[in-house]
Amino acid sequence: MHIVLVNRWPRFSDGDRWDNELTRYEEFIDHDKNRVSYVVDALGAEGVLVDPARIAHFVQVEDVNDFEALRSAVQEVTEKAGPVDRLIALSEFTLEIAARVRVDLGIPGPTPDEVAVYRDKVRMKEVLAEGNVRVPRFAGCVDEAQCVAFAESTGYPVILKPVDGAASIGVHRVDDAVALREILPTLDLTRYEIEEFVTGALHHVDGFADAGSRVPFQVASVYVGDCLSFGSGSPLGSVVLQESELRGRIEEFTRECVAVLGLSDTPFHLELFVTGSGELVFLEVGGRVGGSEVPHLLNKLFGVNLYEVWLRALSGDPVELAPKAGDPSGGWLVLPKPDGLPLRVSRATPMKERVPTIWRELVPRPGQILEPGGSYDALHKGRFILLHDDQQRVTDDMHRIIETFEFEVEQP
Repeated sequence: MHIVLVNRWPRFSDGDRWDNELTRYEEFIDHDKNRVSYVVDALGAEGVLVDPARIAHFVQVEDVNDFEALRSAVQEVTEKAGPVDRLIALSEFTLEIAARVRVDLGIPGPTPDEVAVYRDKVRMKEVLAEGNVRVPRFAGCVDEAQCVAFAESTGYPVILKPVDGAASIGVHRVDDAVALREILPTLDLTRYEIEEFVTGALHHVDGFADAGSRVPFQVASVYVGDCLSFGSGSPLGSVVLQESELRGRIEEFTRECVAVLGLSDTPFHLELFVTGSGELVFLEVGGRVGGSEVPHLLNKLFGVNLYEVWLRALSGDPVELAPKAGDPSGGWLVLPKPDGLPLRVSRATPMKERVPTIWRELVPRPGQILEPGGSYDALHKGRFILLHDDQQRVTDDMHRIIETFEFEVEQP
């Protein structure tokens, strides 16, 4: 089999950063049994640690998320190393582009229509609504009059979000008609949807859907903070739920969503609300591994590396997921960078000695520069992964970090 891997993630060897350490292509794809080629950008080149002699062909482009650049690179791979049997991209931002390249070049694998159920926020809710799953009221944006009429029918606030976005980039909460009319002309409405604002506790579920759209592994967590507020400088984290009636209902809800959407041979990151009355309301789903510290926490707690499971499934290797052992908890927390970047760190207090439940922490050293850009896995004020056999202890310690963390910056 000739496999082409599209990579845009670096790997770090400084002993501090653990980002992307679980995406070990050299270990999870058999480079002797298969011919394996790579298409990367500059950062992605740093994440390919395979002996060059074991690589069929290697192409570096400026941006793997540019359709024409990716298509041309895969065409070059085909010409140099032969027909491609699998085109694999793990980044959420590349999933749709890779699907378009597959169709254009006649490569087997998920098509744009199949990818749309976990990349297009309108399409995924259409499918679930048809399957009688509770979703927020929603509509694709057409023009100002239609959006205003939708908001008047649902009431304010409403949410505007890109249909193919991630990490809450470009998402807006709009509280009244004046604000809505002001923001609509600034957006490309062909890429936006508008939806009902749902009040409730935000949860996420991370797991794997097998070839039959069954869910052999899933872990439910409750957010501390929310992704939208993170973009405005608020802490974001989550805590793994231990056994309870609520967790059981969330797991069954997740199985229903995965089956209705027909997700298969893919990890997923599903978000939902639990309202004050206990109703479960779908928010959105991604057909990829959860971001931030999610994969590292799950690998530590349950011994399941979702990147490994995904890569082995895509390359045709058998995948067996043993039932989860025990009922541990744990969590992760990110304290975001301040505004006004770049800034030099003058003080940042490690918390591991004060909070023994911390397994891993990434706290910038005095003198380090915090740069603009990046998402949850950038160098922030602080990033923490906590472990304990009691969910409440994890929650309490997370709030303790938020309340006592000491941090100062200065102009570089």
